[in-house]
Amino acid sequence: MLQKLQSKRIAVVIMCLVLVSIVGLGFLAAYSFVNFTVAEKMSVCIDGEYSMDGGEWTPFDNTEEINVPFHKAVFKGKISPDVLWMNYVTFSTKNVWFTMKKADGELLAEYTPVDLEGDYKYYTDTMADEMPDIEPIDYEEYKRLYYEKSYFQVTLSDTPGYAVSEFYLGTGEFASLTEDDEVILEVEYPYDNPRAVFSDCFSCLVSEANGTYTQFFYSMPLVILFVLICFFGLFFFPVAGSILGKIDFSYLAFGVLCFCWGVFMLVGIVSNFMNLWILDPTICLVIERLCSYFLIISILFYLKSNLRDPVSRAVANCTGVFYFILIVTATVLHFCNVIDMHASSPYMFIATAVCALIMAVLLIMEISYNRLAFGLLISWIPLSVSIIIDAINHFVHFTSIDFYYFGLAVTMIYQIVRSFIRLREQYTAAIRYQQIQKELYEAKVNVMVSQIQPHFMYNTLSSIAMLCKLDPDTAYQATITFSQYLRSNMDSLKQTKPIPFEQELEHLKKYLYIEKLRFGKKLNIEYDIQATDFELPQLSIQPLAENAVKHGISKKRGGGTLTISTRETDDAYEVIVADDGVGFDTSAPVPQDDGRSHVGMENIKRRLKEMCDAEVVIESEVGKGTTARVIIPKKQVKEEDTES
Repeated sequence: MLQKLQSKRIAVVIMCLVLVSIVGLGFLAAYSFVNFTVAEKMSVCIDGEYSMDGGEWTPFDNTEEINVPFHKAVFKGKISPDVLWMNYVTFSTKNVWFTMKKADGELLAEYTPVDLEGDYKYYTDTMADEMPDIEPIDYEEYKRLYYEKSYFQVTLSDTPGYAVSEFYLGTGEFASLTEDDEVILEVEYPYDNPRAVFSDCFSCLVSEANGTYTQFFYSMPLVILFVLICFFGLFFFPVAGSILGKIDFSYLAFGVLCFCWGVFMLVGIVSNFMNLWILDPTICLVIERLCSYFLIISILFYLKSNLRDPVSRAVANCTGVFYFILIVTATVLHFCNVIDMHASSPYMFIATAVCALIMAVLLIMEISYNRLAFGLLISWIPLSVSIIIDAINHFVHFTSIDFYYFGLAVTMIYQIVRSFIRLREQYTAAIRYQQIQKELYEAKVNVMVSQIQPHFMYNTLSSIAMLCKLDPDTAYQATITFSQYLRSNMDSLKQTKPIPFEQELEHLKKYLYIEKLRFGKKLNIEYDIQATDFELPQLSIQPLAENAVKHGISKKRGGGTLTISTRETDDAYEVIVADDGVGFDTSAPVPQDDGRSHVGMENIKRRLKEMCDAEVVIESEVGKGTTARVIIPKKQVKEEDTES
């Protein structure tokens, strides 16, 4: 029943994901055949030559990327014919300022730092010329009014952020250019470190109208893909993590990691368009940086969730908290206009490398006793290698490819496959666990029935009846003990976990008290209890004592002694049930005249093995007696403490 229910839940989740994918991709396929506008992407909108940081002038092809590091780039030449034909130019910029002018100095387009003093001077001059009777406001009031109108009131005058700027430069009544005009475009990267590659910071889109939205919709297949990954992380793994009846924090951490990866890739795809909806360019910068930082946080805590050593987990927690504090600090410094989040990124890169090194060391230390740690460590090699290649490329500039995205994709795909395999194994284990629970319940019923057999109840009641005449007080005590014994047997049906040994010992004493009433002086009982700090399945020792009385001592002329003892060794606890009865030949075939008894013993052995990883060792010699030893390893206790 449980297997069918869990299978249906997983099938519903997968069907929903597939349905959303089909609908989304169908929408995109239909949209791709509808060309709302014509748009062409360029590195710049000028045909001519460029100079980087005052160097030599170099011709360029504006249809190809310019993968050259720079602080200031100057382009000169004539405006591209496509601009004059399609009219609109949209500049997508990241962390740069730009101005575009005619050769005679006429301004065509710009995105520059805010010059409040220059604006104020222009304002006062205009007021003096056009409205001499109106007294202009002072500079402080002008500045206050400006920042009140700033989006979110957090615009930083020295931080370019991520901007999208559209200008009309085509032909027609409002044309500001002709095909013969000389144009100069200046792009400035205002940061000292790190240096930037030009095409990563600046691009143009030439279109008739709304070209940027058209370009955005062409990116929709990837957008839908990573939206699905976000939903995959949010819903699938937490649900799957509860398959054993409790949340598995490694699955929950991986769900968060998938969500952060999806959001990180989404923001990376739409980063060139964010300023269309988020009007403050500095907020766009903050969002992109925070997504990358929180992806690192999610990776750190996912790795931490796979650690088992308490010391390693504590160190991993401290590492994650340290990195989170750095994120908060960088964000506060940004909005306080001390150092923006792009300028502080080299320091965060160093902190990321240090945290990654710490986690790698912890995983290496974990390998000695956690077999999953080695595979986990290996799985992050593609991402680590890609980051190293990107770091080298930052200084050598041998390609425009960002290997980080490919390395992250390979690692995440491996993690998804790995998690599916683990999920399948745990799901199978959960089904097996339910089957074992059912078998244990049936076994306990069999044990209880075998221990409350009609002849046992008849003999006990007969003994109590005789005592009512001979010794009423003892008969009264025997009745109370027998009722408690029966209640304990019934309660055992509800017990699914191991119980403390002391509780099992009390129940055993009630049983032996009743047997003592029956056999009198023929049965001697001794206790040598040296250890009690352990657990075992309920009704697991009584069958051993019952066999000792029934098949050992009761068949010996003159009776014998039953000894119940416990002891603690370096790696285990032992419960010993010994008798000096008739004994038996352990190599002889098992007689089938008392099938229920032997079935009960097999159930006891299996319950001890499944619930405590314990084993039962029976030694016997004809004429000397039998010893049954239950060995419960201590490692079970240690593992439970570590998991908690």
